[in-house]
Amino acid sequence: MACSGLLCALGPTSLPEIPSLAGSPLASRHDDLKEMLDSNKDSLKLEAMKRIVAMIARGKNASDLFPAVVKNVACKNIEVKKLVYVYLVRYAEEQQDLALLSISTFQRGLKDPNQLIRASALRVLSSIRVPIIVPIMMLAIKEAASDMSPYVRKTAAHAIPKLYSLDSDQKDQLIEVIEKLLADKTTLVAGSVVMAFEEVCPERIDLIHKNYRKLCNLLIDVEEWGQVVIISMLTRYARTQFLSPTQNESLLEENPEKAFYGSEEDETKGPGSEEAAATTLPARKPYVMDPDHRLLLRNTKPLLQSRSAAVVMAVAQLYFHLAPKAEVGVIAKALVRLLRSHSEVQYVVLQNVATMSIKRRGMFEPYLKSFYIRSTDPTQIKVLKLEVLTNLANETNIPTVLREFQTYIRSVDKEFVAATIQAIGRCATSIGRVRDTCLNGLVQLLSNRDELVVAESVVVIKKLLQMQPAQHGEIIKHLAKLTDNIQVPMARASILWLIGEYCEHVPKIAPDVLRKMAKSFTAEEDIVKLQVINLAAKLYLTNSKQTKLLTQYVLSLAKYDQNYDIRDRARFTRQLIVPSEQGGALSRHAKKLFLAPKPAPVLESSFKDRDHFQLGSLSHLLNAKATGYQELPDWPEEAPDPSVRNVEVPEWTKCSNREKRKEKEKPFYSDSEGESGPTESADSEPESESESDSKSSSESGSGQSSSESDDEGPDEDEEKGRSSESEQSEEEGEKRKMKKRKKAPEGAGEGPSSDEGSDSSSSSSESEMSSETEEEQVEPASWRKKTPPSGRSVPAAKEVSLLDLEDFTPPSVQPVSPPMVVSTSLAADLEGLTLTDSPLVPSLLSPVSGVRRQELLHRVAGEGLAVDYTFSRQPFSGDPHMVSVHIHFSNNSESPIKGLHVGTPKLPAGISIQEFPEIESLAPGESATAVMGINFCDSTQAANFQLCTQTRQFYVSIQPPVGELMAPVFMSENEFKKEQGKLMGMNEITEKLTLLDTCRSDHTVVQKVTATANLGRVPCGTSDEYRFAGRTLSSGSLVLLTLDARPAGPAQLTVNSEKMVIGTMLVKDVVQALTQ
Repeated sequence: MACSGLLCALGPTSLPEIPSLAGSPLASRHDDLKEMLDSNKDSLKLEAMKRIVAMIARGKNASDLFPAVVKNVACKNIEVKKLVYVYLVRYAEEQQDLALLSISTFQRGLKDPNQLIRASALRVLSSIRVPIIVPIMMLAIKEAASDMSPYVRKTAAHAIPKLYSLDSDQKDQLIEVIEKLLADKTTLVAGSVVMAFEEVCPERIDLIHKNYRKLCNLLIDVEEWGQVVIISMLTRYARTQFLSPTQNESLLEENPEKAFYGSEEDETKGPGSEEAAATTLPARKPYVMDPDHRLLLRNTKPLLQSRSAAVVMAVAQLYFHLAPKAEVGVIAKALVRLLRSHSEVQYVVLQNVATMSIKRRGMFEPYLKSFYIRSTDPTQIKVLKLEVLTNLANETNIPTVLREFQTYIRSVDKEFVAATIQAIGRCATSIGRVRDTCLNGLVQLLSNRDELVVAESVVVIKKLLQMQPAQHGEIIKHLAKLTDNIQVPMARASILWLIGEYCEHVPKIAPDVLRKMAKSFTAEEDIVKLQVINLAAKLYLTNSKQTKLLTQYVLSLAKYDQNYDIRDRARFTRQLIVPSEQGGALSRHAKKLFLAPKPAPVLESSFKDRDHFQLGSLSHLLNAKATGYQELPDWPEEAPDPSVRNVEVPEWTKCSNREKRKEKEKPFYSDSEGESGPTESADSEPESESESDSKSSSESGSGQSSSESDDEGPDEDEEKGRSSESEQSEEEGEKRKMKKRKKAPEGAGEGPSSDEGSDSSSSSSESEMSSETEEEQVEPASWRKKTPPSGRSVPAAKEVSLLDLEDFTPPSVQPVSPPMVVSTSLAADLEGLTLTDSPLVPSLLSPVSGVRRQELLHRVAGEGLAVDYTFSRQPFSGDPHMVSVHIHFSNNSESPIKGLHVGTPKLPAGISIQEFPEIESLAPGESATAVMGINFCDSTQAANFQLCTQTRQFYVSIQPPVGELMAPVFMSENEFKKEQGKLMGMNEITEKLTLLDTCRSDHTVVQKVTATANLGRVPCGTSDEYRFAGRTLSSGSLVLLTLDARPAGPAQLTVNSEKMVIGTMLVKDVVQALTQ
């Protein structure tokens, strides 16, 4: 925005009269500018900055003004600040050392009340490409992502790829920022954050699920650059989430007859045919397009009228890859409109039209004349239009097309004429009734004065004659006479091949042609020499009386040729055709080898196999995979669960009591609906959601909501019919909730039953909170019939909607952790400490990082499968260098989960995983625990992998705290001091901290340190000093921790380790644990 105003500001009329500096030395001119920048007047500073930016625009170097310009970042005049930041963005990357001196100034700019200044400061900061400021950039991006201004949030999204390219280790933190920005509802941010998503983590398709409908509805209002990026991303997303409409259309064409006759057969065959009918049933199942698939097609269609060629091209490729055959035709008119643009746009559009016209010829046939060639078109445009015209040629329009080609042959552009002759050959190949006409026309071209035209005609005629050689002996004779005149090697080689292949049709001419070629053999090109050898061999086998001596002469000449290919071919041919006493077995089959019937060549378009690249991409244009290209995924065989795109989870907490009770009833009725219930609800949920989203969209919303409201009718009537039953169940549910609320404090330590009570009480308290705001909230129709994704999977159907909220309640409402948190491994790690005093036992119940269960997959996202994990702190049996992770599975659904295993992980360099054995089946309500090993390579990078079942794949991530990357080491005090002496200097990190009075006891300090890091206690003679030792699992590097807890003054924490990064992170974690 600053730059757009800048173009006007730099106009010649805007500058007041300032004494001309022309002719003065460069230094004095810059001194004058420095003086103006140091002035107290904003007007002088503004004029100086205008002059400096004008210098940069003219390509002059203004880097020596950097210190003088940077001082004015703090200027209160907004216009001056804008121009200063424009200057800084230009020189920040080149003058990194100078820019680093003013980092604090940019950081102050991030807090400026003006949104343009905040955005400019972030833009400058992200332009300084120095690894040392990565933490500052990360902090700035995180703050900007939460900024009130959408313009600043957009700038934060632009800065994400810059930071990622500077330090890819920040990927996990950047993904968190991207996830946050994807939830943004402003159109200004949408395109930029999707671009950041594509650059940083395009494989994390799970981040798009809950934002899919919002992106579809915002698409019409996003800027053109963002529309292109979003459409390209949604194309790949749709290919992974929806079924192919074209594949099912082909099934639909076949199905009606099969279904009709199949029903008669079933009546005659009786019960024995039930199994066969069951197997054919899926094939007859009618295809119903997913409502979200339809939403994408409907919301992108208006963009075909966009003024931007890139947007139109993006929508066209989306329709080509995603739409049913009957609907793809709408893009043809928009693409033809683009052919009136500049030649560069025409070139890209024609490349894509050429690919489309091979598979969808009928789409462009009405616009045939739009592809006629103008004399002013560049050669590359002419060739592409020829390609399209050839693809569109059929029995009906071939006379018109050939008349056009006849005109093109007279062109002075020889490359274009050659391409036209090839196009005529392709038309003759594909349309049989015009083959003779084309052949006669090409033969007439043989008398053309231009040698290139004649040569190209010969090559094409050769291919056409292979289809019907017996009928065209005269043409072969005519071609034989041209050997004296044509000098183009490819054309001469084609004629010789034809004469040799069909020598029986010209028995008198062929030997004479060989005689002439033998004379000029040494002067011919290599490709011609090879065909002369072939001709000699074929004539020797069919007419040895006349050609025996000629053949021997040609083979003798070839034997001493400079080219080794020709020498080898001559030796091979002589041994094969000339009989000898030691003749091999092959010589008896020489005729079959040389004179075998050869299939006619198929003249195909060069664009035939190009559609495996995504249309509109650089890879498609080059017909080669470009760097950063994302493969277009194949359609899934079975549609993934559409419920992942339902209402965002945090919004559930805003529902009123009435809505929650309706959700609570829904599983009861879905159970009674039988097997068809889940599929019907899955189909209706996305539609209702897309309806609620579409109310805020600008163009496509009205049509969408009206069409989908009809579908809601039956469900709403069903709700009314159930009203009498629901009132009774509501009263009973309220009574049960009141009882459980009273019992919850008493039964906190009683196991599963107490958990259920505490969950329901916390959920009911949420219900009370949300009921206060019930009057302010509008109740969407879609929520009234919504079923939570895990609703069908929990046995206790009445309590399902309340239990599902347990992970989304505020921390203050959650129940106290049960005593089951303490494990045997923790007891082993704390061995040697005094744990017998009764007051200390409750403190062990607080969760510690080593044994606390952390969520890996929530049961809502996992469709009933809930997965937690703990770091067991036990040695991993498979590999001592790996961290042992216990994975806890529980099946909350009503059907067994089969084939639980780890998919092929995509891990950062150095990190490896040892998978757990496959869990064959997990029955409903059952739990299982598996152990897997992860070698984190002494880093806190997350291990990303897939948890797979027989039907689904879930992307999960385990990120270790730094304290779990080590194992305890037990040593004496003297050994500790000796090792510590070796790890001084840069290997020592020291931090002062103030211990609270509650953290002064021996037991508390030891417990907090060992809870934070898996270290062993080292005995120490001093009462106020604590020592701990361990080794990193991967590299075995020592980690020594010393805490000097003096009674007076601050305590001092020291960590000695070769791994400085681990040491720094460990100090931070331990300080945080001890000061809380």
